[in-house]
Amino acid sequence: MNALIDAHNRRINYLRISITDRCNLRCQYCMPQEGISQFGHAEVLRYEEIGRVAEMAAGKGISKIRITGGEPLVRKDVVQLVRQLARIQGIRDLSMTTNGVLLTEFAQELRQAGLHRINISMDSLDPEKYRRITRGGNLSRVWSGIEAAQQAGLAPIKINVVAIAGFNDDEVLDFAKLTIHDPFQVRFIEFMPIGPSNGWQPEQCIPSAEIKKRLESFSSLMPLDNGKNAHDGPARLFKIPGAAGTIGLISPVSDHFCTSCNRLRLTADGKLKTCLFSEEEVDLKTLLRSNCADDILEKTLSEAISKKPLRHGTIIAGMKRCQRPMAKIGG
Repeated sequence: MNALIDAHNRRINYLRISITDRCNLRCQYCMPQEGISQFGHAEVLRYEEIGRVAEMAAGKGISKIRITGGEPLVRKDVVQLVRQLARIQGIRDLSMTTNGVLLTEFAQELRQAGLHRINISMDSLDPEKYRRITRGGNLSRVWSGIEAAQQAGLAPIKINVVAIAGFNDDEVLDFAKLTIHDPFQVRFIEFMPIGPSNGWQPEQCIPSAEIKKRLESFSSLMPLDNGKNAHDGPARLFKIPGAAGTIGLISPVSDHFCTSCNRLRLTADGKLKTCLFSEEEVDLKTLLRSNCADDILEKTLSEAISKKPLRHGTIIAGMKRCQRPMAKIGG
């Protein structure tokens, strides 16, 4: 197996695959209030095309795949795609990011199809605040989905919280307390400037250091040594002593992790992105639909990785920042 190594000697082993830009929520930081112009049916990669890219990438050293959206569970026959990806040799970790609204219906089928674990986006524990940030979401349906995921054996369950000053910063301790009795990994993610109109303002971004300080006002935190998992994700992990679960801090703005970035993104319309914040992308869909040879596809992948930037667009002056809304990139 050939390892995918970029120009900065980073090993690339993680592929995030967005399968739709459609969503059953309208989260304020992810989608403009007026919505987005959705991809047409022909614009979105077919499952066999996604499978071809995933299989080729696995042969080159990709070992982790995460399915994202939009909301991936709104796409028809998503369980079929999970089953297809789970059969690819070399994929050791297959996961999905979801808002959890439809998880009660799908959790058992997803686990049986080969999905290992789940990430659930949930930015408030208060039903009214959750309804407001999602523009209409029902928090009780998300909790039902989490319970279904637990019963199905999807583990660990990671709860992603975008920390936004003036909105949910008063809930930091409440989220952390979820880890005391349940083996959740609650991950606090800094609010990022993605897309042209997600409402981001510098003062709304709560640095991870501030989150950690607030957590330590409640309890001491045991740092966890990622060790062999150091390249598996950007979260710095901690544990409240005696707790069943863990807490993660993800700091793409205040303390970027670009030097250890190990991921690629495939958008629903077939564009390969090597950096979330960059406007640069490579068109794989045209190649796939021209029935290109495998060596052409592999060469295109390798060339894209060789140009992966050392740091992202909020750090390098002059780099053109990505103008896609988050729903059109994939979480």
